[in-house]
Amino acid sequence: MLTFKQLEALYWIVQLGSFEAAAAKLNAGQSAISKRIQELESTFDIELFDRTRRSAKLTERGEELFYHAKDLLDRRDAAIERVSTKDLLVRKLSIGVTELTALTWLPQLVEAIRRAYPRVTVEAEVDLGSPLRDRLAAGTIDLIVVPDAPISDRFVSIPLAAVENAWMCVPTLVPESRVVPLAEISQFPLLTQGMSSGTGATYTRFLQDNGVRVTKALSSNNLVAQIGLTLSGLGVSYLPKECLSYLIENGLLGTIETEPPLPPVKYVAMYRSDHPNSLNHEVAQLASECCDFGRILLKA
Repeated sequence: MLTFKQLEALYWIVQLGSFEAAAAKLNAGQSAISKRIQELESTFDIELFDRTRRSAKLTERGEELFYHAKDLLDRRDAAIERVSTKDLLVRKLSIGVTELTALTWLPQLVEAIRRAYPRVTVEAEVDLGSPLRDRLAAGTIDLIVVPDAPISDRFVSIPLAAVENAWMCVPTLVPESRVVPLAEISQFPLLTQGMSSGTGATYTRFLQDNGVRVTKALSSNNLVAQIGLTLSGLGVSYLPKECLSYLIENGLLGTIETEPPLPPVKYVAMYRSDHPNSLNHEVAQLASECCDFGRILLKA
């Protein structure tokens, strides 16, 4: 007899690349996952995976069943959401955010989801924008909050807010001129974010488009580390202006204005267009209501 547990085992093995990862995702033992696949193979009298390979590689018939399994699981989830009221809907929701969101308004979003959907279990993960987009594309995460970037029809994008960033450094590094040409920023050691970061990618392109050649740079994908390095006087960094304004007010950091100035970084909530269930849309709307990059949890 065909069961959703068997179809879920097949789906997550393919999505995550191994029986072990699927077992962890489904909170089951690896032997239980293997048994579900064996039951599927016995039901249809086929081999789902090419067992001559180390990785979980589907056979031709296995690929055919996988797409049917995905369609059935999507239909099941959609049906459950249509007939369940918010207070009775039971499911897991996996959301991914970048570090800035985690440090500012993520707790408010999680609480809002819990109030609206008390029986939904929220799993929140913090990562860089690029890996989160990859996770969303692979279907291993339901919704992400990331800096905006060109997207395909595969995703639905809900605008949230724009983050104003400023060049920051310890006050002793701030030049006398109030506004300096952008090209002169390269004279300082720069503390930047890598290309896997949405903000890092945005400002790397901005500097390149304006002909700024960076020769002295220290790259970090950790925002807290970037703030710490800046406070240590190791260089100049672009940092979120509003939530770190207290460091400027207390004289711990100063700002450098450039011409042209840093463009704002727009943030969006994204989910897959082929998973247009009401929960994803509702959570994206909750994100737009909770979004507040002006507060920071690290502030005493």
